[in-house]
Amino acid sequence: MSHLSCENITVRFGGVSACSDVSLSVKEGQVTGLIGANGAGKTTLFNVLTRFQESETGHVYFKGQNIDDKKPHDMAALGVTRTFQNINLFREQTTLNNILIGAHYMIGNPFSNMLSFPRARRNETKLVDRAHEIAELLGLEDHLDTLAGNLSYGHLKRVELARALASNPQVVLLDEPVAGCNDEETEDLKKSIRGLNKNLGISFFLVEHDMSMVMESCDYIYVINFGMNLAEGAPLDIQNNQEVVKAYLGEE
Repeated sequence: MSHLSCENITVRFGGVSACSDVSLSVKEGQVTGLIGANGAGKTTLFNVLTRFQESETGHVYFKGQNIDDKKPHDMAALGVTRTFQNINLFREQTTLNNILIGAHYMIGNPFSNMLSFPRARRNETKLVDRAHEIAELLGLEDHLDTLAGNLSYGHLKRVELARALASNPQVVLLDEPVAGCNDEETEDLKKSIRGLNKNLGISFFLVEHDMSMVMESCDYIYVINFGMNLAEGAPLDIQNNQEVVKAYLGEE
């Protein structure tokens, strides 16, 4: 079953086509990857799927339901969250508060929270407990009171992933999750993503340039080139696809 999918997506900026008739599907319970050379249209497609970008043609679906009318702020409640290429955290806030921001739509009635009604306090406790659980899953339990601005780069990447998990999503979209990470940080995030997928059943869709990350983490991979679908398949199929080798990996 497809969790998140798109059909025949076309996006143009001026006279330039960033995406042209692109279709793909993120299957339930899988880690799906999207690769392509710089300028291939990956980020544009990613933004269409998360409703940050409207498409000229085509449709986006979640569990078979058309979500073309959804806005970015609707997606968390729907069950879809994302991270960004550039770390986008509140550096003057603690790790805990940054994680809790990801659960903003679950906070409930603002007036109840302001007046600290019992139900609001119970809900807040539940969200904090959930944040602690997520932090432990990602090795952040000892950094919950640390300001994000004082964390290492690798920890910041994990906090951003933790924030994306705070709303109990069914699908998490990761935009270059290991960009700028060293080998150890990359390996840690790779293990975290596979562990979350296996143990919690979360589906992931990731855009990434690190080919070892893609090939070792993904169950299924899509390749786009010049804004168009080029190939799709299991990692081994993609590695052996001569069109992919020519267009993306290069050829002698």
